[in-house]
Amino acid sequence: MYELLYRFTAFLIRVILRINGGIEIKGLENVPLKGGAIIAANHVSYIDPPLLGAVTPRRATFMARKGLFELLWLNWFIKHYAIPVNRERTQPSTIKETIRRLKGGELIAIFPEGRRSESGEMMKAKRGVGMIVSLSKVPVVPTLIAGSEDVLPVDAKWLRRGKITVVFGKPIYYTPTALEKGTRDDRLHEEISEKVMTAISDLKKTL
Repeated sequence: MYELLYRFTAFLIRVILRINGGIEIKGLENVPLKGGAIIAANHVSYIDPPLLGAVTPRRATFMARKGLFELLWLNWFIKHYAIPVNRERTQPSTIKETIRRLKGGELIAIFPEGRRSESGEMMKAKRGVGMIVSLSKVPVVPTLIAGSEDVLPVDAKWLRRGKITVVFGKPIYYTPTALEKGTRDDRLHEEISEKVMTAISDLKKTL
């Protein structure tokens, strides 16, 4: 039932966005079709999570702000497709649950910046994604979303006409080097997160 609902919602979102101005998807072949993997994307609009869910070739589970689970009209739906995250202080249980799901073969979508960029510019990544990557050792697919900030800008009440482009980069496979093995965990996680954000930023060259 939940898989069918996910697919139907994804189809509906694609139809709406195509009518609204179009969606261009690049590098879809870079998303692993099975096994644990992370989709790491920039975040410039509230439409980004449903957009990613609609264009990935397999069902994705999202790391989502805890407050969204408290909205009555959204609670039933989101609790089946997302993991709640306390943005002020990520709980160890959240990290453990995410790693468990990744090792169980799920595709997890993460926004490394931790929140939406109101300026449209990329922000510094939080340590969380680096921690998850280093502990799970699954491939990370850097993903660039462009144009969604124009389709659903800050404070907009409805979609504006415009084209959205989603670029999936080649997977990054994390293998710790001898030098990194001697690095403090918090610094190591920051470095991994920075590498992921750099890979996302580099995808701008493909637009």
